[in-house]
Order: sequence, then structure tokens, then C-alpha cells
Amino acid sequence: MTSSFDPALAVAAQEMKGQLVAWRRDLHRHPELAFQEHRTAGLVAGSLAQLGLEVQTGVGQTGVVGILEGARPGPTVLLRFDMDALPINEETGLTYKSEVAGKMHACGHDAHTAIGLGVATLLASRQDDLPGRVKFMFQPAEEIAGGARAMIADGVLETPVPDAAFGLHVWSMTAVGQAVVKGGPLWASADKFDVEITGRGAHGALPHQGVDAIVVAAHAITQLQTVVSRSIDPLEPAVLSIGEISGGSAFNVIAERVMFSGTLRTFDQAVRELIIQRMHKVLGGVCAAFGASYALDISFHAPPLVNDPDAAEHVRRIAAEILGAEAVADGPMLTVAEDMAEILNRVPGCFFVLGAMPDRNGLPAEPHHSPRFEIDEQVMPLGVAILAGVAEEYLRRRRW
Repeated sequence: MTSSFDPALAVAAQEMKGQLVAWRRDLHRHPELAFQEHRTAGLVAGSLAQLGLEVQTGVGQTGVVGILEGARPGPTVLLRFDMDALPINEETGLTYKSEVAGKMHACGHDAHTAIGLGVATLLASRQDDLPGRVKFMFQPAEEIAGGARAMIADGVLETPVPDAAFGLHVWSMTAVGQAVVKGGPLWASADKFDVEITGRGAHGALPHQGVDAIVVAAHAITQLQTVVSRSIDPLEPAVLSIGEISGGSAFNVIAERVMFSGTLRTFDQAVRELIIQRMHKVLGGVCAAFGASYALDISFHAPPLVNDPDAAEHVRRIAAEILGAEAVADGPMLTVAEDMAEILNRVPGCFFVLGAMPDRNGLPAEPHHSPRFEIDEQVMPLGVAILAGVAEEYLRRRRW
């Protein structure tokens, strides 16, 4: 199907770059963590109200919903933008660096929020010729994978019910002007696991009288690394990483208890269940060998993010109009997670990646969640143009 994208959208998006930069830098200076996005939500709600949108606040605690009604009946498109920052001390040295100690927009959500306000501004200016409606979802708490579920519980997917949903993520490791648009699985599910190993405390000089939980945990951690490499089909992507460990109370005491935590990432529910089953087997076997016991707790954070193939093709056509067909790639999948997946589990749509690699004078780009994370702000007008075009053309066609 050919695209009827209006090139005036791209021109208008570029013309608002100054405002996009101002919004983003203001948000960057004032980062707020998950479910604490009160200032951010106030800025968003006020901006949407000035555009004449119907605004709801406090959705999913600190989320904001804006509804732009078109001039005639039609379908409903949901556009989602996340707002929260991370508990990181910024080390960029930017003139607009975070003014809040221990908090930083280190994942680009400040840019996402600015892009969302830009899309709302652009589509509101074309409201008189717009069928249907656009529902803008400004979401809290993506970084802890709780915001989407909270907003869904508060009815963000009701009254009106969206027919299609779209979102984006700027990406510091991909060049500006490049996009990844993929039908099917794009990003992984995310689970947090917590393990507690219980042995028997004793004097450090008399280890035979106890069960050393540190030694047990060391063996268990080593063996858990074989679960993916030796139990999962090598053609099935999966990650099991351990990021925290604590235990022991003194240098001369055999530790009775050790705790460690990590993350599990998969693209397939059957693979996820097999890994969890194998974790129990490994932990049970290691503990039995040493005379210890264990407890394993799995906290589900986000499902795999799976794009509707037709919705992805729709986004690809619009992105190609703006970036050029050669700049729009199909994949790869990544084992990071995104709770936009909660929306796409319920509404057909597409989440895509837009390159935002900054020019760092020959130095490599910093990854997301780094204290030196930066983006090239040229990405924002591109994001506005693509999402505005995706929403407008869907509403006009009433189909992909």
C-alpha cells in the first residue's frame, strides 16, 4: 500500500525544534523518578490544556491523558510517551544537566515527553481536518515497569477504546536519521528474581560445624550461568544476569544467609517457564549437596514487546517518507524491556526505535542508563513528524 503522507508535517515538525529543545531541556534539568513525576505531569497537563485537549490527570497515580477530538467521526489512535527518570548522578557536564542530585534522565524519556507535546501541538493545529481522535498517554514509571499497568487499571484503554497504539524510543547507539521498525517480537520480557540461600552459621575457624552460605551461593551462581547456555536452544534469545549479592556479617563468621538478585529476559513464554524450572533444579541440587536450603522469588515486570506486522508496515511507510527507505531497518531484537508491551498485548500497534546518537568528537556514544548518556536533539522533530504522520494517516484510512 502506498503512503499518502503529507510532507507539510515534516516541515512543521522541524519548525518547532526550538520549542521541543526548550521542553526537553527543562525536563532534563528537573528529573523525577517513577510515580513521582508531579512537576512533569503538571507541565504536560498544562500544555495539553492550552491546546484545547480534554485532559485527565492522576491516571495511574501520576499519568496524564489528553484527548484530541477530530472534526468528524472516526477511529481512535493512542500515542504513548513515558516521563520518568532514573536514580543516577549525572556526569555529562551539559549546561542543562540535572539539578537534582541522584536523579537523571539517562534513558531519553525527557525527549519522549517533548516529542509527545510536539505531536499534540502539530495535530491540534490540523484538528479541523482530522477524523476520529488521538489519545495521548503520558506514562509514569516505565523504568520500574509499573506505569503502564497502573494506567490500564485506571482505564486508559477505555472511553474511548483505542483501535491502534504507537510509541517510540530514542536510541543513543543508533545514528540520527535511522530507525528500527520490526513486526513481531522487538524487545524482551523482564523478570526480577531474588534468591535467598540459608545455611548454618558457625565460627570462621571451625567451618565444619556450619554450612557456609557464601560457598553455596558461589556454586549456585556459577551453575545458574549454565541454564541459558546448556538448557535453552541457542537459536532462542535469552539472558540470565545476576546484578546484586549480599551476605555475611563479619570476617570470622561462617555466613548463615546470602541473598542475590538478577534479571531474566526472554522473547517466548515457554522459554521463560523452562528457565525458571531449571533455576529451581540448579538451586535445589546445589543446596542439597551442601546441606543448605533456598527460596526463589520471581517478580514479573514486563511481557515481550510484540508489534503487529501490519502496524509495523504502516510505521515503516511513514518513516521511509521522512528518513528515506534505506534508513529504516527491520530489527534487530534487543533483550531490553519496555512496558509499552502491556499496551500492545491489548491493542494492535507498533513501537519503534529512532536513532539519537550524539556527536561526541570521536568518542563512542554512551549507552542508555549511563551517567554520561546524551542524545542528539535533532531526533525530536523526526519523532514528531513520524508519529504525527502515523496517527493522521491511520485515522484517514481507518486501516493500516
